[in-house]
Amino acid sequence: MTGATAAHSHMPVSRFWSHLDSLESEAVHIIREVAGELENPVLLFSGGKDSIVMLHLALKAFAPAPVPFPLLHVDTGHNFPEVVAYRDRTVARYGLRLLVADVQDYIDRGVLRERPDGTRNPLQTVPLTEAIRQHRFDAVFGGARRDEEKARAKERVFSLRDEFSQWDPRRQRPELWQLYNGRHAPGEHVRIFPLSNWTELDVWQYVQRERIELPEIYFAHEREVFRRSAMWLTAGEWGGPTPSEPVGKRLVRYRTVGDMSCTGAVDSDARTVEQVITEIAATRLTERGATRADDKVSEAAMEDRKREGYF
Repeated sequence: MTGATAAHSHMPVSRFWSHLDSLESEAVHIIREVAGELENPVLLFSGGKDSIVMLHLALKAFAPAPVPFPLLHVDTGHNFPEVVAYRDRTVARYGLRLLVADVQDYIDRGVLRERPDGTRNPLQTVPLTEAIRQHRFDAVFGGARRDEEKARAKERVFSLRDEFSQWDPRRQRPELWQLYNGRHAPGEHVRIFPLSNWTELDVWQYVQRERIELPEIYFAHEREVFRRSAMWLTAGEWGGPTPSEPVGKRLVRYRTVGDMSCTGAVDSDARTVEQVITEIAATRLTERGATRADDKVSEAAMEDRKREGYF
């Protein structure tokens, strides 16, 4: 061993390159690629953990400059109050521009009709596609991950949508060596998924490492819930529960956040990020499989909605 080699071998190493570093680097590269290649991006931001991590990555990608595109929230009107409060705090904290597409507005104008089951998640497609068309967005960042659901598992990072915002799996393009093709015809746009290769556990480990604040409903708390379709749902103005569905207090948390009418809580006593990570590492049921009633309509429920323009 030479003197130079020996000296080098004793140099302190602050931190080894981890899988989280690789995922972060890939996501930041994707976000910067979109900003450089496409003209008018927007980032979908609901206040859920995946969109929070995606925004954190966007802030890192352009620091110290501001994020060069707005945020868009498709508001069902049945959101968890804690999540909406978090959304508004975050927008104010970073001086971001937030656009809101309101499902209730479309119902009031007679464009959409309330569903008998009270859920509004499937009603988000029209406000989303209208907002994209109105603002002429050509790139839409989403927080979907491939481990969530089989339709999302086969979608590319750059997902081409036609002039009606519809997804055709047969039109997907190869993405070799992290080379992404954002070409599209006038009226079309590209959905961008920087977290495609992340898992739920990766997201939580990244939240832990980066000390990212999340809405409190992601951690165990007492809540009034009732049982429907093998899930614990929150009582609310959306129409639940029925007289035959008793309401009781339980210690629960949410693994994913969506419309109150179709997002189920899970029994949990995990009150910290570390406890949530331990809980997720031991589970064998995906977060959407455990908590989303809108995915249980059929085996192809998510793919059918994505073909129509859904997230």
